[in-house]
Amino acid sequence: MTTRTVLALLCAACSGARQPPREAPRAVSPFLEEMTWQEAQRALGPETIVVVPIGAASKEHGPHLRLANDYIMADYLRRRVAERTAVVVAPIIGTSYYPAFVEYPGSINLRLETARDLVVDVVRSLARYGPRRFYALNTGISTLRALAPAADLLAAEGILFRYTDLRKALAPIEREVAEQPGGSHADEIETSIMLYIAPDTVDMARARKDFSPGTGPLTRDPSGPGIYSPTGTWGDPTLATRAKGERITKALVEALLADIDALRRAPLPTAAPR
Repeated sequence: MTTRTVLALLCAACSGARQPPREAPRAVSPFLEEMTWQEAQRALGPETIVVVPIGAASKEHGPHLRLANDYIMADYLRRRVAERTAVVVAPIIGTSYYPAFVEYPGSINLRLETARDLVVDVVRSLARYGPRRFYALNTGISTLRALAPAADLLAAEGILFRYTDLRKALAPIEREVAEQPGGSHADEIETSIMLYIAPDTVDMARARKDFSPGTGPLTRDPSGPGIYSPTGTWGDPTLATRAKGERITKALVEALLADIDALRRAPLPTAAPR
């Protein structure tokens, strides 16, 4: 190795040393599962807002997305929220009410009452240490049927519980970017989000348009009740792009932050007399 080569390598190393690696944004909010109980005691006070993420850890999402799709999304979104506002972030609830997907192997569905009570028990467990405001960062649609009665039960105990309604949160940006004729599951919108937040979990070579207008659960039986979907998709994921996903995801994060800000300012319900 010549002297000139050695000097060139040293200069390159010095140049690299002057460029510190970019650090990922640091969360301003703590994650409950990373604390000790003493740290949790300090973090969980009457003014604390607790974010409870809900994302299926095992639910079909067509041939091109993983069963853990919603769990991955919930984890991404809770981290973006933690970077932007002061909350305490609870562990992800990975099971809930998903009756529309039970015909597809790997999908886990809880009874409606079980899904409701699971959320209520999580909130009650944490509320006993002080917090009275909770936000379910909800990545499902059918889950709303469990979350609404949970909110009523908790309100009777003086606890304010609100949750994400994805249809409302995504409606404005969907009108701007969507090209598919319809759908809401493993579709253009959801697949675009995943192409942006976790592209390694998406196999676009296996994405298929699968959209039959109708209502009810998805079914693999062409003569069965519900919406016939041999793929488990409802919509057109072939139209998904990372660029669309970036716009959709950023709009969704802003909607979540707006929900949490409104929750922070909202008055607490009056507990029912016992």
